[in-house]
Amino acid sequence: MKSFVCNIFFVFFFNLLTKIQVSLADCDNLQDTCPSISPNKQTIFINGLPCKNPANVTAQDFKTNELSNASSMDIFGASVKLVTAAEFPGLNTLGLSIGRIDIDNDGLVNFHYHPRATEMIFVKKGVLLVGFIDTQNQVFQNVLKVGDVCVFPKGLFHYILNQGFEEAIVYSVYNSQNPGQVSIIPTTFDTTLESVEKLKKKIISLSASQVHGDVISSTS
Repeated sequence: MKSFVCNIFFVFFFNLLTKIQVSLADCDNLQDTCPSISPNKQTIFINGLPCKNPANVTAQDFKTNELSNASSMDIFGASVKLVTAAEFPGLNTLGLSIGRIDIDNDGLVNFHYHPRATEMIFVKKGVLLVGFIDTQNQVFQNVLKVGDVCVFPKGLFHYILNQGFEEAIVYSVYNSQNPGQVSIIPTTFDTTLESVEKLKKKIISLSASQVHGDVISSTS
């Protein structure tokens, strides 16, 4: 009898812990917002993308050539192509996105951050000056060459400056199928050529005052 009571108590306790864990295990948002509506008006709104019928899944769903070509260059001399589950079906539910960055000689990927993902980059071509700024206003900056890998933590502003003598190519991976991107845009930052050059010089000056691999402070 005592053993039976203990078993019942164990099952009850296990179920209670399971329910608590499930209630706390909310997944990260894959959209900017997800307002709720009353159940009697709800149709099919999910936090992500619907899945294909398993009978229609093919090997081609897990292959893409989206990164074979660059996108158009912006005023900073950079091209950023982000490929998510919307363009690459096989990524859906895997929590991954990929990207390609092409940067002209002396070009800059302007300050931006990804609200839902950490970004890891791999340098295929070029010499780059890259960095990110943490919440303590510290700048973590490195020089990257072919084969180097660097990581930008989730939600922190980062940048990439081409310091070589040729076009640079970088591939990136994000730990979200919809990482999002928030950039300093013309409404908040003067994008005249003179201002862009000043920004590049500021980044280079930070590098000149930094012992390689150390942390420096920034008031900009």
